[in-house]
Amino acid sequence: MKKPIFTGSAAAVATPFTGSGVDFPALRKHLDFLLENGTDALVVCGTTGEAATMSYEERMETVEAVVRHVDGRVPVIAGTGSNNTENAIALSKDAVSAGADGLLVVTPFYNKATQRGLIRHFAAVADSAERPVILYNVPSRTGVKCAAETYAQLAGHPNIQGVKEASGDLALVQKTRELCPEDFYIWSGNDDETAPIMLLGGSGVISVAANVVPQEMHQLTASCLSGDFVSAGKLQLRLRKLCEALFWEVNPIPVKTAMSMMGFCQERFRLPMCEMEEENRARLRTVLAEYGLVS
Repeated sequence: MKKPIFTGSAAAVATPFTGSGVDFPALRKHLDFLLENGTDALVVCGTTGEAATMSYEERMETVEAVVRHVDGRVPVIAGTGSNNTENAIALSKDAVSAGADGLLVVTPFYNKATQRGLIRHFAAVADSAERPVILYNVPSRTGVKCAAETYAQLAGHPNIQGVKEASGDLALVQKTRELCPEDFYIWSGNDDETAPIMLLGGSGVISVAANVVPQEMHQLTASCLSGDFVSAGKLQLRLRKLCEALFWEVNPIPVKTAMSMMGFCQERFRLPMCEMEEENRARLRTVLAEYGLVS
């Protein structure tokens, strides 16, 4: 039986930038904050990490820097997805060489592959990998959605551990849990669905909100894992306004703006990502103040 690479809360780490590259001192400062506050795993160079606008070299340097700084304290999972299967394979191999403990592989975007194509794509990447692979289903970003039957066919692959489910479709989560074996793990890809997905048998969350409230996201998942869904539900509801605010504009614009307000990084994005609208920025600061995250 496959053991999950992590259970609990994995932070989908935002990548701090300078005017010329990755801000590694700021990244290390943020990693320390996450680790000191109970984060169970780290996902780097994913959607929240703006990997789509990073060069190949930057992505590998960032994975290597995180692995070196974390030094085995928690698993480091690298985003290595692409709409080009050969490129995803190359990214995955190089991330393994850089020290990643696992891989997060998104459904191929733009191409809109069939379910048969998705199976072949994920299997090809997993065949090439020497690390656990987590599939990533986020149709709002990619234009294609995995079916539960697709997961069932992939679940037997020794390197495929499960899925980060960010479709917002709880019926799909239920069907996936019914069709797939116990060791095909499901992680929530939406902060506001963490408790519901874990109630349905999920193993945790890959979290945007954990960038700013790592302790709370860890506690939420810990309560679920211990079966205390009453406490988990209360915490999920308490975090509702913050989770909503972090998606007032497309991720990672709000969370990176919040991190800047909290002193973790410069407010720098790479086009086509850009600064938050002033009205939303003011509203976000108000919400952060309500949670005691800024003065």
